[in-house]
Amino acid sequence: MKRKIIIVAGARPNFMKIVSLMWEFKKYKSYFNVLFVHTGQHYDEEMSKSFFNDLGLTEADVYLGVGSGTHAEQTGKIMIKFEKVCFKEKPDLIIVVGDVNSTIACALVAAKLCIPVAHVEAGLRSFDRTMPEEINRLLTDHISDYLFTTCEDANQNLIKEGISENKIFFVGNTMIDTLLNHMKIDTNSIILEKLGLRKNNNIKKYAIVTLHRPSNVDYPKIFKAILNALNELAKEIPVIFPTHPRTIKQIKKFKLVEMVNYEENFFSNEINNMNPNMLTIPPLGYLDFLCLMSNATIVLTDSGGIQEETTALGIPCLTLRNNTERPITVKEGTNIIVGNCRDKIISESLKILKGKNKKQYKIPKLWDGNTSERIIGVLIQSLI
Repeated sequence: MKRKIIIVAGARPNFMKIVSLMWEFKKYKSYFNVLFVHTGQHYDEEMSKSFFNDLGLTEADVYLGVGSGTHAEQTGKIMIKFEKVCFKEKPDLIIVVGDVNSTIACALVAAKLCIPVAHVEAGLRSFDRTMPEEINRLLTDHISDYLFTTCEDANQNLIKEGISENKIFFVGNTMIDTLLNHMKIDTNSIILEKLGLRKNNNIKKYAIVTLHRPSNVDYPKIFKAILNALNELAKEIPVIFPTHPRTIKQIKKFKLVEMVNYEENFFSNEINNMNPNMLTIPPLGYLDFLCLMSNATIVLTDSGGIQEETTALGIPCLTLRNNTERPITVKEGTNIIVGNCRDKIISESLKILKGKNKKQYKIPKLWDGNTSERIIGVLIQSLI
C-alpha cells in the first residue's frame, strides 16, 4: 500500500532544502504519494515565484497563504490551517525542514494528531535561546520521530538532550544536494555581466553581503556600524548587497539609503562599468545568486544556509553573528564568526583579500549530493 507523505515548506531556505527530496521521491511513486504544502510564511509573491522557477519546483498541492504577523500570530495561523489539511488528507508522515515558524507549527499539529514527524536538518544548535529559530529547532526535534541530521555534531546534541539514538539518522545535507545539482546546470545567468563583474571571461574580485536577522537590522546603531564596515570594504572591491524585503524596509525606516547605494530598478536597467562601491539591489533568484556566490572572493552573511553553501563551494565566509548553529562550517569549512563589530568585520575582510587568512577546509562528511536518497532509503525501510 502506498504511504501518503506531506512535505511542508514555508520560506525561501525551505524550498532549497525540499527540492532534492521532491526530485528523489519521483523515483518511488509506487511506494509514496507525496503532497507539497506551502504555508505561505514567505509571502513575497515575486521572490517565491522566482525561486520555484529556478529550482524546478511545481506549484504546491496546497497553499495555506498565512502571510506575515508576529511569531505567535503566524504560528497560530499555520496550525489552524494545517490541521484542516491533515484531517482531510490523513497522511502517514509529515516531513518538515529547517527552523522557521512553519516547521514547528506543522510538526506540533502532526504530533498532537499522532502523525509521525520527520525533521530534516535536525540537531543544529546555536545554544542561544534569544533566537526564535533556536526555540523552533529544539521543540521540533523533541516531538519528531525521525531526526535526519547534516553532521555528527548534531547527532551528539540530540543524544545529550535525551533523544533516542534509534530516531537519529546521519544522512547529510539536502541543501547541498540542491546546490550540487544546480552547479551542473548551464544556467545562462548574466548577473555577472549585468553587474559589470565579468568581461571577456575575466571576473573581477568582489564581495557579496546578505543581512536579514533582527539582531543586525532592527537596531539602527548596529545596522549603521555594519554598513559602515561594508563601505570600507567597498573601497577595496565591489560589494554587492542583494536585500531581503524586510532589510530594505529597515534601511528606509532608519534613513540609511545613502549608505547602501540602493538600485531599486536594477532589473529593468542595464548597469555597466560598476565602480568599486557598494551596490544594493533587490533580491535575486536562486540561480543568479548561486552564480554570484560561486564566483565571489568573499561572502559576508548572517544566514545559516549560506554558511553551508560557501563551505561546500570553498568560498571564504564571514558570519555577522556572535554564534552559529552550524559549527561544522567553522571547524571544517570556510566560515569565520566575526559578530557585528565594525572593526572586526573590516580587519577579517582585509586579511582574506590580502591572502593572510587562507583557511584550510574540507567538505563535511556526506555532503555529497546523495542525502535525499539516504533519507528515502530510511523511510522505505521503516514505512513500507
